[in-house]
Amino acid sequence: MARPKTLPDIEVLGAAHRLLHERGPDGLTFASLARACGLSASTLVQRFGTKDGLVQGALLHAWDRLDDRTAALAASVPRTPDGAVDMLVNLSQDYGGIETYADGLLILREDLRDPVLRARGAAWKATLTAVLEDCFARIPGAPRGVGLLVASQWQGSLLWWSFDPSVDVERFVEDNLKRFVAVIVSAGPAGS
Repeated sequence: MARPKTLPDIEVLGAAHRLLHERGPDGLTFASLARACGLSASTLVQRFGTKDGLVQGALLHAWDRLDDRTAALAASVPRTPDGAVDMLVNLSQDYGGIETYADGLLILREDLRDPVLRARGAAWKATLTAVLEDCFARIPGAPRGVGLLVASQWQGSLLWWSFDPSVDVERFVEDNLKRFVAVIVSAGPAGS
């Protein structure tokens, strides 16, 4: 008798995340995931319980990958303003073209609706802004909370790029962040 096919959760969740990006949250069903990964829909229901549980699992998996990527970048960039820009430009590489970015906003909606996923986003914000703060630690007069300011400028750059995606997202982000950082660095200590 043939044994049923098994697949580790990490592979199933990766397939679920790909489906979320390809088809949006409504396109991720147990049936579509079964076709994508080769497991039966009933096996997937046993693993994840509900569609909400499946979506949450896929997005928690994505947060794990983003945490790992952020940690790797944090370990590799110099603790300088240029290092902060390099880190954020590298984090922008997964955004892809405008269609991918726009579809990603549907995924963000799911993160914002779920308190567990919102908490992961808040934890990532704390980690990212701490690294960015450290990149400005040796800059005299760097404003308090500069890490969040730079991260906010990054996210704003992504949004503004999306309205006119005529250049690569990485180039747009890098140009905007370099100008923003130049203002912070040239401001010098308060009162000077």
